[in-house]
Amino acid sequence: MKEHIIIKGLGAISPLGHDSASTAAAYTSGVPAFETILHQGILTPIAALRAEAEQKLQELVEANHGYKHLDRSVLMAVYAARQAAMQAGWLQENAPVDDDLAVNIGSSRGATGLFEQYFKAFQQEKLSSSASPTTTLGNLSSWVAHAVNAGGGQISHSITCSTALMAIANGVAWLKAGMARRFLAGGTEAPLTDFTIAQMKAVGIYSRLADHPYPCQPYAAEKHNTFTLGEGAAVFALEKTHHPATGAAIVEAVGLGFEKLVSKTGISAEGINFQKSMRQALTQLPEHDRKIDLIITHTPGTRAGDTAELAAIQAVFGENAPAITTNKWLIGHTLGASGALSLQYALQVLQQQQYTSIPYPNLLSQKHPQSIKRIMVNAAGFGGNAASVVVSLV
Repeated sequence: MKEHIIIKGLGAISPLGHDSASTAAAYTSGVPAFETILHQGILTPIAALRAEAEQKLQELVEANHGYKHLDRSVLMAVYAARQAAMQAGWLQENAPVDDDLAVNIGSSRGATGLFEQYFKAFQQEKLSSSASPTTTLGNLSSWVAHAVNAGGGQISHSITCSTALMAIANGVAWLKAGMARRFLAGGTEAPLTDFTIAQMKAVGIYSRLADHPYPCQPYAAEKHNTFTLGEGAAVFALEKTHHPATGAAIVEAVGLGFEKLVSKTGISAEGINFQKSMRQALTQLPEHDRKIDLIITHTPGTRAGDTAELAAIQAVFGENAPAITTNKWLIGHTLGASGALSLQYALQVLQQQQYTSIPYPNLLSQKHPQSIKRIMVNAAGFGGNAASVVVSLV
């Protein structure tokens, strides 16, 4: 009997919202979540959490004073994970530790805010004893595990911007191997700090469209870089079953790809890593039915990255290429959390059977499928890695 990996719960917090209702409304409205800050004397676009989401994080800290020393990335992960576990029916107050529940939360940059704060303190010879324990990457999964009473495996990792989809891949593998009965997987990122923004500017890809309503423009018709940082987290409650309920979301396939470094960002003009990850995912689908209706691309709004991924899609699918869209024109690039927030978007599109057209001049055909039954989500990161996850509804 066939095994299915289902998404039993989902939690997320992003510039678009703090729960499924607020996020769905934001996607439907198509209003971008960008604002402008002054960074190093230059007006710079970013996508930060809105006031209501900030209030939710503050309430989380007030409910547990042990959280007040944690990095923002950890707080967002805890918030999203509790949402996912609650939706899945796994979160019960005062319940014993669940040794069958494993956790894998990743981040590209980790505790960026605390790292910068503690480094300044180090320069002033006032370093706190909390500096090391609160900046380790393991913080992400261990604090989430405490928050949801998980006693199984706890994994924190970084594979740059493919991080969240790699966590999904780990969850699928652990469940299929019988190493866990339940699995929380996702990504979180809080990169809106002086040093992190400066790093992205140093690469030469950051958007200069500070006064534009869409500073991040994947697939832009004009050939310029519009990379814009955003923050957020998304976590998924995964479970294995032989009998998924009608309407359940299923992770049908996970593909991973890698290519040798050819540039500082690690992607070739042909998008070889994307080609490999998409092809590997497609081979896991039934041989008689490998149709993809929509691809939610990684496309961060950079000339090289966007062009390479579109070239890879053309190479894999040819004339039968699916419709294409992204959410980065609304929330920017959330680095290690981006794949998870794209997967969240994919589930909404599957449920609503619609998505908002990209409003600025772009290279897409703008074709919309009449029925959306299966979506592929792509992500890629520095170092030449890529991941592709295929999801559908029963």
